[in-house]
Amino acid sequence: MVTGQVTRLARTMHDIRYDEVHDEFLVPNQFAQAILTFRGGANGQEAPVRIIHGPRTQMKRPDRLDVDPVHNEILVPDGDRILVFPREGQGDVAPIRVLRGPATQLRDASAIAVDPVHNLMVVPSRLGNDRYSSLLIFNRTDQGDVAPRRVIRGPKTDIVRINQIQMYPPRGWIVATQPGRSEIEPEGAFVGIWSINDQGDIPPRWVIGGPKSTLKKPRGVVLDPKNKEVIVADMRLNAVLTYYFPEMF
Repeated sequence: MVTGQVTRLARTMHDIRYDEVHDEFLVPNQFAQAILTFRGGANGQEAPVRIIHGPRTQMKRPDRLDVDPVHNEILVPDGDRILVFPREGQGDVAPIRVLRGPATQLRDASAIAVDPVHNLMVVPSRLGNDRYSSLLIFNRTDQGDVAPRRVIRGPKTDIVRINQIQMYPPRGWIVATQPGRSEIEPEGAFVGIWSINDQGDIPPRWVIGGPKSTLKKPRGVVLDPKNKEVIVADMRLNAVLTYYFPEMF
């Protein structure tokens, strides 16, 4: 357990990512507008090994992130922009890339996942008052006001809100939690799996959801390829559910 004031953790942590190449884990602190990096074996009241924080970072409310250990980058969605930092950045570090502008279609972007094999990143976005949200697929190195390569959006997708995304690069899968709207136990909550090649109004290739799934309001997801499992954190159940899913691996 990592706990205590010296950790700089806040009461609400919405994401954690493990970098198995460098044996580190990263946590965003939205209240402090900071990215905290800990060693993999951190325990107790242990300080981060690095902190990205300060006005040059341009961070406003970093709620989630992803780490790319192949290209040594940290990717942070922040509302209408994507900020990319060097993985070993420390202190008041400016982004090495910023993706932002009307062509990007980024709006309320609060999650991200990177595929270093296909050089892509995927970001969920809410578009105005429209009923359906989107999965925006960009080139990993896109910056400035650049349109997505592909957009997954429409009634067949059933995407109204995405909380967290994971990628499975060996097969090009996008795994996203759809917790429904803001109701306590909303209808239409599921975990959906799309391909990085999907475009337009297309349903998920697979869905984990429905009464037999036990899911009520899935928010977090992580993949365990070794055991062919999808692990889901459910906000309403206060539980972690594990599904055997060999088809996607």
